[in-house]
Amino acid sequence: MRILTVLAGLLLTAACGGDGGSSQATTPPSGATRIGDIQGTGSTSPLEGQAVTVSGIVTGDFQENDADERRNLGGFYIQDGAPDSDLQTSDGIFVFDGNNPATNIDVGDVVEVKGTVTEYFGETQINASSVRVAGAGVLAPFPVNLPINGATTNSDGDLIADLEHLEGMLVKFTDTLTITNLRNLERFGSVTLSEGGRLYQFTNNNSPDVEGYDAHKELNASRLIVLDDGLRSENPPDIRYLNAGNTAGYSIRAGDSLDDLTGNLRYSRGSGGNGDQSWRLMPTEDPTFESVNPRPGAPSVGGSIRVASFNVLNYFSTVDSGQNSCGPQGDSACRGADSNTELARQLEKTVTALAMLDADVVGLMELENNSNESIGSIVDALNARIDSHSYAYIDTGTIHDDAIKTGFIYRETVVSPSGDFALLDRSVDSRFNDARNRPALAQTFSVDATTAKLTIVVNHLKSKGSSCESDGDPNLGDGQGNCNLTRTSAAAALADWIATDPTGSGDTDVLIIGDLNAYTLEDPLAAFENAGLTSLLGDEKNPYSFLFDAQSGALDHAVVSASLLPQVVEAIEWHINADEPPLLDYNLEYGRDPALFDGSTPYRASDHDPVVIGLDLTN
Repeated sequence: MRILTVLAGLLLTAACGGDGGSSQATTPPSGATRIGDIQGTGSTSPLEGQAVTVSGIVTGDFQENDADERRNLGGFYIQDGAPDSDLQTSDGIFVFDGNNPATNIDVGDVVEVKGTVTEYFGETQINASSVRVAGAGVLAPFPVNLPINGATTNSDGDLIADLEHLEGMLVKFTDTLTITNLRNLERFGSVTLSEGGRLYQFTNNNSPDVEGYDAHKELNASRLIVLDDGLRSENPPDIRYLNAGNTAGYSIRAGDSLDDLTGNLRYSRGSGGNGDQSWRLMPTEDPTFESVNPRPGAPSVGGSIRVASFNVLNYFSTVDSGQNSCGPQGDSACRGADSNTELARQLEKTVTALAMLDADVVGLMELENNSNESIGSIVDALNARIDSHSYAYIDTGTIHDDAIKTGFIYRETVVSPSGDFALLDRSVDSRFNDARNRPALAQTFSVDATTAKLTIVVNHLKSKGSSCESDGDPNLGDGQGNCNLTRTSAAAALADWIATDPTGSGDTDVLIIGDLNAYTLEDPLAAFENAGLTSLLGDEKNPYSFLFDAQSGALDHAVVSASLLPQVVEAIEWHINADEPPLLDYNLEYGRDPALFDGSTPYRASDHDPVVIGLDLTN
């Protein structure tokens, strides 16, 4: 909602002549234009292109080439000390004075600025021709409470909070804010924050619904603000917020919180014109995050047998040189590491995570679809890490013609494959569209100590990222995204398939795992439930394994047959990836400092969190 607090609560003292200690309300000098008149009530200034003279108090010093190198936007923010009475117009504005300003200013200076009104990527500014310091004063930040009542759209058509009436002003967010996205920390130095806790995908805790989803998007927009680093350069060498916490050895994570965030509001795409167009807070005080979501140690689950599901984010043993040389036919684009150095880093972190998982069977997704080089290199490195020959893999060879496939590794000192693997594709059931979904891979394992059997099916269903409209499967706008029918049909086919005992195990204990690309209350999970299967994450409120578009949600699942359910001890998501900033992964893009990488920890080994299931198998 529009903030209706009376602006008269702002305090200002101005030094006149040599009087230094006098206190008075200021009025604009003769011929000056009020900042509110420059800002106007719309998204652009009614005075754009006109020469103006303004007076105000400096509330944010972001000049270049001054003593503060952490705040460099090429100018400063000023605010009218005697604000107008129109709550629809902002009383603050950014003054651009370039790389080498003629006048050095400080927060608290009262200045007279002459220049031209401009719009820069949507922000109203004054391009200064002269700046004169006329006194000094104090201005209290304006309190802002989220959510704002009402959202608007940016030039990309995305919903954002409607904060136009506060553009350029010094504000303080009175709410506790939660980190809900770290995707742009590396490139633009920014952290996305939300009021009322982290944001979740709509269908993670709500049934699909068009009206409900629209309301969800508007509410999310009204709860969001982007904390910027106050720099206009991309890929800063110093990642300002990475370690800005209240605990020793702090590393920033989604879910951590922040109080009393203070700074100037800017409408911007971030560093130049390449980021997301949104409202950004340029901090005038150094934020300190509270570590309320600390990094987890090794996963602890009960049970005598441990199974895990792990999307390894395009682990390709073939380096991506830009050529279409991957896939079973050697004509698909390669993915993953772009150099041997990146590949070594990716493998090291993947193996660290697998060693800490300490699982007896792991279903892997996003392996390079080659004969056995990708999965074999992981097993070899894992065995070397744990100084044992405990792990082996199911040799499936290539599977169909996608660039990626699923696979199994297992601890052969604990379990043994029972019979051959089986694949579900359209040749088995026409409802399973293997041009969109990766074929489901099933393997039965026998526990060496007890001979108890368990069939595990690892899956990677069609993502939400591209359209299936040509297949008669449009995005219905109900929160389930693209290709929901494709995934739902595959889930129904999978439920029927496992009932036929495709591996010939003679046992009804079945565990379905993998990246289903569906959140917890979407139709594919309902299809499993309708078939008498049970999701092991179903009792959690807002489980999550993935973070997309500043919203968390569970794309990775564990679903069990009725006979297996009583033998389940525990199932958890191991939050080592989704909450971590991408800049900690194996990549060396954007001129990243190689020293940020730590292959001895599992954090940001992938973009999906593993799901870990503990079992006590009785038959």
